[in-house]
Amino acid sequence: MTDRVVVAGALYDRGRLLAARRSAPEELAGRWELPGGKLEPGERPEQALVRELREELGVETEPLERIPGEWPLKPGYVLQVWTARLVSGEPRPLEDHDALRWLAPDETDAVDWLDQDRPAVAAAARILREGGREGARG
Repeated sequence: MTDRVVVAGALYDRGRLLAARRSAPEELAGRWELPGGKLEPGERPEQALVRELREELGVETEPLERIPGEWPLKPGYVLQVWTARLVSGEPRPLEDHDALRWLAPDETDAVDWLDQDRPAVAAAARILREGGREGARG
């Protein structure tokens, strides 16, 4: 059986990375994550990411590149993370989150990330520090 993919976005804007604090489910509430959600049947990961960030945050985004690796979640699920650029809108916590925070590359340790997000957050912060094209709003 193939694991179901959950996509998350390392969402960049103006040299910062967006962190989202979980409000549900109870066992994850209060911890921070890169926002995203489950891939639907027939959907490409990039399409799922755009859809999920629209539903969860009310923003339009452009997926850029996948961060290498994937991380196990609950049994039967794996996390894949994509860098993405904020195209339009101001992120708001619409679903499953109660707070958002923009973090500079040297601030990524300021929040209590979910364990499975930590490797991707470290990679996303490295990309930001290297000054990739992801830091600017287009």
